[in-house]
Amino acid sequence: MADISRRRFVQAMGAVSATSVFALAGCNSQRASEADGDEGGSSESGIADTITFAQGADPRGLDPAYVDDGESAKIMCNIYDTLLAYDTETCDVVPGLADLPEVSDDGLTYTFKLHEGVKFHDGTDCNAEAVKKNIERQLEPNRTEDMPYASFVFGSEASGSGVASVEAVDDTTLVITLRAASTPFIKNMAMALAAPVVAPSAYENGANSIENPIGSGPYKFVSWNKGENVVLEANEDYWNADHMPQTKNVIFRFIAENSSRVTALTNGEVDIIDGIDASVVPTITDAGYELFDEDGMNINYMAFRNDSGAFTDVEARRAFCQAVNVEEMVQSLYGEYAGVATSVMPLWMAPYDEDIQQTAYDPEAAKQTFADLGITSCTMLAYTNPRPYNSIGGQALAEAIQGYLREVGVEMEIVSYDWTTYQTKVETDAFDCCLYGWVGDNGDPDNFMNLLADENVSMNVGRYRSEEYNALIQQGLATEEGDARNDIYKQCEQMVADEMPWMVISHSKNLAGYSPKVQGFFYHPTGVVHMEGVTKTA
Repeated sequence: MADISRRRFVQAMGAVSATSVFALAGCNSQRASEADGDEGGSSESGIADTITFAQGADPRGLDPAYVDDGESAKIMCNIYDTLLAYDTETCDVVPGLADLPEVSDDGLTYTFKLHEGVKFHDGTDCNAEAVKKNIERQLEPNRTEDMPYASFVFGSEASGSGVASVEAVDDTTLVITLRAASTPFIKNMAMALAAPVVAPSAYENGANSIENPIGSGPYKFVSWNKGENVVLEANEDYWNADHMPQTKNVIFRFIAENSSRVTALTNGEVDIIDGIDASVVPTITDAGYELFDEDGMNINYMAFRNDSGAFTDVEARRAFCQAVNVEEMVQSLYGEYAGVATSVMPLWMAPYDEDIQQTAYDPEAAKQTFADLGITSCTMLAYTNPRPYNSIGGQALAEAIQGYLREVGVEMEIVSYDWTTYQTKVETDAFDCCLYGWVGDNGDPDNFMNLLADENVSMNVGRYRSEEYNALIQQGLATEEGDARNDIYKQCEQMVADEMPWMVISHSKNLAGYSPKVQGFFYHPTGVVHMEGVTKTA
């Protein structure tokens, strides 16, 4: 039965869609209409040569092995390919550099058949050996501390899960053997972080792949002007001839302030923006620009420092959660463009958690507990940039929470940094709580719930540790799709609600504004934007 179920699982991933992530299939009301006329991308056909996308911050880097943020992923997904890919509008897995794999009866061995003749942007071969090197550099003992997604995607020996070995049988055959069966492994191979295939020439022999990326994707890296932009150009030799990039140049421009990005859009300086909030939506639509508005796959939360500081005790964490009227706060800050989080995962993704209740608002109980515990002050780390899960930025959210804490007798100091600096500070500095969030990478519940089992601080910023919780996560990894697996993650959800390592806040909609001249734009649920099918009328 296990053999049949696993094979059907893999086959079903591909059966949903015969197209790759690059195909622009099935428009809906939220999506820009398809381009008319010639698809060659030339100015003579009426299609502009350049599209500019404005986001809130620089990438942390451009090698997927060394970054864990969405600003980086949005750019990198246009430079690199992955073994497998996601469908254009969902997390259904489709072929990428390789066909869907054959899986052994025990669920441990995956055999991938790669496309022949694929080249990286520098002309070197994108073959099984190159993929092997990409994975092996992120496996123990090669893995380094500055590879935040490596253990998340490829596992570890200590956990008894993940990749045990990788073999390049020949140029087009790759065999990956796991330590234990893993239901989300197929989806992990399509993720925008850790999984993309980088040309070994970009990182071997001292080469700096973080700032000078070389992939095999539809766009080639041209330049990165820090604080200004990243420029990409079409890969005219792209291996996927049916889905060639349709626009010659793509520029990712960095504009920190929401209002400034909106002004740049309505002035025609940029063509697409993200990181917008409810307050600027009327400005965009009243000016005749389009709004992309769809439920996101994310969580906006506040993490308690579980290993030190004011909130190591569960009663202190409960008092904090009782002090904050989350429902009122979310409505006030985000309006109709975010929903109150009653779960770590979005409800549309996790319908089995409806009976789990988060800590109820009770300021009088909070005030009494804080007085009993002698807690009169605390420190919060916050970020200033807008994030996909928090469109208003961290400062405004922190100040709202600060106001609730003051009402129950606790003064909260807010220490804020720009996003790039912030991600270092949550790893190095002392704090009692911090704002963070997550955009789902692959549509699997493990991708959300595993965060609290991860040893890497960049994933598990609150340093939550629980052997019982970790054991449940390992069970979830090895259990096939169905009620039994759902029940495991429901137990994880209940532990989070009971022990409160996080105060869950909201699930944000994916919002983007774009010019009516833009066609084919879609903001993927994983928070990335594939630009190869996007065009703009000249």
